[in-house]
Amino acid sequence: MAGANNKRKCFTCDRENNTYTCEGCSKRFCVIHIPEHHQRLNEELHHIVDDYNEFKERINEQKQYSQSYTVIEQIDQWEKVSIEKIKQKAKDSRKMIIGSLQTCINDIETKFNDLNKQIQQLQIQNDFNEINLNYLRNQLRKITEELKHPSNISIQEDPQSFISDISIILSKKPKLHKWKENGITVAGGNGRGQQLNQLNDPEGIYIDENKNIFIADYENHRIIEWKYNGKEGQIIAGGNDKGNRKDQLNEPTNIIVDQQNHSIMIADSNNRRVIQWLNQKQQILIHNIHCYGLAMDKNGFLYVSDWKKHEVRRWKMGEYNIEGIVVAGGNGEGDELNQLDYPTFIFVDEDQAVYISDSNNHRVIKWRKGAKEGAIVAGGNGQGRNLNQLSAPVGVIVDDFGQIYVTDCLNYRVMRWCEEKEEGEIIVGGNGEGNQSNQLNLPTGLCFDHEGNLYVVDWGNDRIQKFEIIV
Repeated sequence: MAGANNKRKCFTCDRENNTYTCEGCSKRFCVIHIPEHHQRLNEELHHIVDDYNEFKERINEQKQYSQSYTVIEQIDQWEKVSIEKIKQKAKDSRKMIIGSLQTCINDIETKFNDLNKQIQQLQIQNDFNEINLNYLRNQLRKITEELKHPSNISIQEDPQSFISDISIILSKKPKLHKWKENGITVAGGNGRGQQLNQLNDPEGIYIDENKNIFIADYENHRIIEWKYNGKEGQIIAGGNDKGNRKDQLNEPTNIIVDQQNHSIMIADSNNRRVIQWLNQKQQILIHNIHCYGLAMDKNGFLYVSDWKKHEVRRWKMGEYNIEGIVVAGGNGEGDELNQLDYPTFIFVDEDQAVYISDSNNHRVIKWRKGAKEGAIVAGGNGQGRNLNQLSAPVGVIVDDFGQIYVTDCLNYRVMRWCEEKEEGEIIVGGNGEGNQSNQLNLPTGLCFDHEGNLYVVDWGNDRIQKFEIIV
């Protein structure tokens, strides 16, 4: 504060007197009130100091407890889960490599034992020539080379990931299995009807690890489970007459079974919905869709074929209330590579590529993830009976070797196609329309059990046929 000797009015008492100017507020105070003004300033300073000390304590508390922030906890959890995933991935990769190497060595040992038997047989018979010896040398050279390089294994990294992901690439040789020509009826086959030992135009099928059979019993508007070696089935969904109530079905075509959760997803085709039955409680997942085929990939995404819109859509688990993403077709009815015409059953492989029975185009078409068009992998040479043709395909499955199995409905046969091959081969049926054990009548769905036995939905004969694998 600065003093002044001239008399002026005091800001507080409003009397003329010797006053002093406050440099802060530029107001003048008499000798009585200047200490009072100074005391008020002191009080304000104390308040500021108190506020400062309080803020300082808060800063120290934040420093001390910053690790308890929710965001920090989330980062800690992410770190922990990521490390566990990396450890699990490494463990799975090691296990895969060891298993592959052991399988290769076992195969080599089998070949060696067979060769040894041939050598012993020649020694016993004492009847051999240069041709036999050259053959033995070549065979021994081959298995020696295989032993040096027992398995073609490499690691493929995914550079798109924040933490590089790896994949084990195993060189696989397809095993061209064969199945017995005559099938065994394992469900239905007692005439068309609605009794528990009968079926009526069955469509989709699922086989569990105990060889129990789950069937979409189309015209009976129900899902039926047929126990292994059972004489009749039991209704596990629908069966309450044709209708659109939640506890009713209307011409179901396909199913996805999750036994662990006692859940069944159903393509309820004539109700234009995908509905889930969970412990006998129903929930409509997708509305207003002309569904036919269902599939689920390893990440839990649900794929549904829409035969009227000629497309396949994908939904993320738990987000069925929003419109799905078109992953195949969606460009109107047609036979171009970016179109479909009445898609029926579908299959999704490990790479999320979708295989579609493009029924009215008489072909199976494969759409890779993110592709704008598909590639024909079976049929596509017009409707016909030749080995390079299909006629209204329905069911489709792809094995670990990329071999495609398809029910060639109007040709009454099941075919196997290998990608990039110009024609397929008949594996069962193909003996004309009929109800004999070596015949089929409009086959639709198909499935393998864990032993490799083939199950075919024989739609026209209202039965499920099992064709045993020939090892």
